[in-house]
Amino acid sequence: MRKITAKDLFSILSYRGFLRWMPSPLFLKLKYRIYTGRKLNLNDPQTFNEKLQWLKLYNADFFNPLYTKLTDKIQAKDIIASKIGEQYIIPTIGVWDCFDDIDFDSLPNEFVLKTNHDSGSVIVVKNKNELDKATAKTKFKKSMKVNFYWYGREPQYRDIKPQIFAEKFISNNSDEELMSNQKCGNLEEYKIFCFNGKAKMILVCKGKAHGAGRTNDYCDLDLNRFPFTSLNPNSEGELERPKQMDKMIELAEKLAEGIPQVRVDLYLCNDNIYFGELTFYHNSGLAVINPQEWDIKLGSWIELPERRK
Repeated sequence: MRKITAKDLFSILSYRGFLRWMPSPLFLKLKYRIYTGRKLNLNDPQTFNEKLQWLKLYNADFFNPLYTKLTDKIQAKDIIASKIGEQYIIPTIGVWDCFDDIDFDSLPNEFVLKTNHDSGSVIVVKNKNELDKATAKTKFKKSMKVNFYWYGREPQYRDIKPQIFAEKFISNNSDEELMSNQKCGNLEEYKIFCFNGKAKMILVCKGKAHGAGRTNDYCDLDLNRFPFTSLNPNSEGELERPKQMDKMIELAEKLAEGIPQVRVDLYLCNDNIYFGELTFYHNSGLAVINPQEWDIKLGSWIELPERRK
């Protein structure tokens, strides 16, 4: 049996909301130390991860209801579609306030169930007759009770109303290559980091999200790897720049206008581009970047706005 670490314990307590009593600056300093082994400097942040923690606390814009809507996986679709077009949006089939409200008879044989307010609550259904509804109900009942704000104090999560929704199941020509933002398959994900509306870095992810064998390649806009790693190792071999890359960068920059730093997740499926999500705090600002000099370099790309009182 694996020994429970301080990181495990802190993660469980914060996810379940048991640390709500703790002021956010203290919470973030403690969590940052446990996760990265480093002291968090909020007075004069220099690194990428430090500046993300600062933005959680002091960027007034992120307390704007618009950012809550952009983080809500259901409401975001309409806003994103109005900016870049419906053709980049994965269709929503249905929305429900609780699992018991789902009319499975009305759903297609293949679909994806998700929650709109947290991270990782996803079930891919390739044959609804084989879905273990009891297990699915337990999973979603648990996630619906969670306010994800308390996990990392990311303000945009605080006021999202938890809901369950079904998305159209999207796949490549092979069942083994499913949309990665639907949490399965080996399709490449392109996470485009924008700073003040300009793309400067692309994270190429391969392999099942949160699964063994997952790789992360942090690259420039031509997909040349940067000499650092974070969370997962690099993939092997050269990276092929897809013909849609310039269009994806164009779309990402359009969505990132006016935001100090945001990660725009886009996916390719049968040469079609699909929007995944906007991430305002990459890995909640807790993923160690090695060597640390690149944490500082990426931090220099973030121009902090005026501090919120």
